[in-house]
Amino acid sequence: MKKHSIFTILFCLLFSLVSAQDFSFGVKGGLNVASVGGGTYTGFGGLGSKISFHIGGIAEVPISEKFAVQPELLYSSQGTKWNFVGGNNLKLDYVNLPILGKYYIIEGLSAEAGPVVGFLISTNANKEDYNSLDVAFAIGASYKLNESIFFSLRYNKGLTDINKNAAITVSNQNNVFQISAGYAF
Repeated sequence: MKKHSIFTILFCLLFSLVSAQDFSFGVKGGLNVASVGGGTYTGFGGLGSKISFHIGGIAEVPISEKFAVQPELLYSSQGTKWNFVGGNNLKLDYVNLPILGKYYIIEGLSAEAGPVVGFLISTNANKEDYNSLDVAFAIGASYKLNESIFFSLRYNKGLTDINKNAAITVSNQNNVFQISAGYAF
């Protein structure tokens, strides 16, 4: 029930933002350096970084000359790399909905921060072992090269435990560093 309420609130917020008269939209994609933070699984070695990608759409709704809101809808491949003999990658694929506040420091350069709500859509492990809802806090910066081309760096710090299986006694969170390029229409 809670998942549906969160999704409904986010949808209404995105719809109200997109209904504003002065907004732009675009597409973006880039590199993820993903890891799982928190506790480690005894006897299995450490958790390392996994290289993956993200892709999706964005909108920017100006609030004032210096401030804007940027909702996004992204496919993001996350997870971790196990560092032990016969190591393997844990793949956790999400549809992420970041809603970021943007502050323009100087022309073209902005700082951004806000919540990211993710919905697990697939994994290479047992999906029942992982929570279907993930919440993170994003912080980063973007630079508009011109009216159409932009670049961004972002760090998403996981806030909720990704583990659902009661037998897993450690708490783990998704952490993702993203490097993106995009095109605004």
